[in-house]
Amino acid sequence: MKHHFFLILWILFFFLAACTSDYVPKPKGYNRINLPEHTYTGLPDTFPYWFEYSQQATLYKDTSDRSERYWLNIYYPDYVANIQLTYKPIDHDEQKLEQLLEDAYRLTANHQIKASAIEENIIGTPSGKKALVAELSGEVPSQFQFYITDSTRHFLRGALYFRTATQNDSLAPIIDFIKVDMIHLLNTLEWKN
Repeated sequence: MKHHFFLILWILFFFLAACTSDYVPKPKGYNRINLPEHTYTGLPDTFPYWFEYSQQATLYKDTSDRSERYWLNIYYPDYVANIQLTYKPIDHDEQKLEQLLEDAYRLTANHQIKASAIEENIIGTPSGKKALVAELSGEVPSQFQFYITDSTRHFLRGALYFRTATQNDSLAPIIDFIKVDMIHLLNTLEWKN
């Protein structure tokens, strides 16, 4: 009987010692994201442009109501991310080019409501082309956009979108991964006549 009393006393002591009010919450954790090496393949020859895109992605034609013949989506199924590409022929029409440039600017500026910053840079490609690249910070639906044109015949605009409600700071490694692919797309871009 004495042994049972001491056993119950020890158990009660451990329960009381374990129940303290010094609770410290665990810090927020982030999912581990294993990103593969960047590997690329060439676009099929059915478009008026050619570039290399990520082998992690699949291509599909834009089927929205407003889509046009050479509009394309580069979809990353592992990340539920999509690069929307819109192509417009210019046909040596300066007014058309001006309108396309205004539209590209407006589409980027539409994100100013939620963007904490929009940084625009002109980058040069190895083949001598120039592209305007916009990086958007904050909780915006599109974190990276670009347009590139030869000013006479071709105009291509691209924008990165995620089909998820995850906050952009959690998506940062994936955004950076896809940005590298988008810059590679620009660096390998060739216009066809």
